[in-house]
Amino acid sequence: MPMDESEFTRLAEQVLQDIERRIESCGVDADCQLKGSGVLEVEFPGGARIIVNSQAAMQEIWVAAKSGGYHFRRDGVRWVDTRDGGELFAALSGYVSQQAGETVNLAEGN
Repeated sequence: MPMDESEFTRLAEQVLQDIERRIESCGVDADCQLKGSGVLEVEFPGGARIIVNSQAAMQEIWVAAKSGGYHFRRDGVRWVDTRDGGELFAALSGYVSQQAGETVNLAEGN
């Protein structure tokens, strides 16, 4: 069942802030910046970036990384990849690890 727009916006802003907090606390060399409403930019040394943004019309979180573009939709509890069902923070761990050149774990508990 789709969420109303205000609920989606609240959850999306919450997950963007959570991503920023987890990246900043994991020790990886990256600069996180919330760029206006619904956009988080993660920049790595050398200029590589991951962009995470909310898409209210689709009720999805979109991630653009070196490895491609990904869409995540809320399943009621978690944000899951619309293609393979992978969980957002597990997927982000892989994207950040690839671009940082070191293993990063952004999953729960970190």
